[in-house]
Formats: sequence, C-alpha cells, structure tokens
Amino acid sequence: MKKATIQLETLTCPSCVLKIEGATKALDGVDKESVKVLFNSSKVKLDFDEGRLSVEDIEKAITALGYEVKKSQVK
Repeated sequence: MKKATIQLETLTCPSCVLKIEGATKALDGVDKESVKVLFNSSKVKLDFDEGRLSVEDIEKAITALGYEVKKSQVK
C-alpha cells in the first residue's frame, strides 16, 4: 500500500468533504478506512494499492467532482 497526500484548492463547505470522501472510497484499490479529507488544510490523505490504482486515477475522480488538485505526494 502507498500513502497519498493530495493538496486541493480551498474547500468551501463540509459537504465538499463528504463528496470527496464518497468518491475516493468508491474507487477500487483505495483503503476505505484510511480516507481522511481535512477541511481546514484542504488535503486528502489515503492509502491505496498501486497495483490496482494510480494517484492520477484518484486525482481524476476528485477533479470530476469539480475540485482542483494543486499537487500530490505519494510515499
């Protein structure tokens, strides 16, 4: 499992957090228990299986909701 931190543009409301959590948890390869959307810092943190999913796939799911990804870090 890899750990990703995805920096977003500013999140404007708590419902944004719920939308992003739902979309990322629905992705095959994401550890659903690890998903954390941090409202105050506009970050998404999660663990994912790099053999089933790339960080770019996760970014696409977030941008499809209308949110802008600034940068991503994978460890």
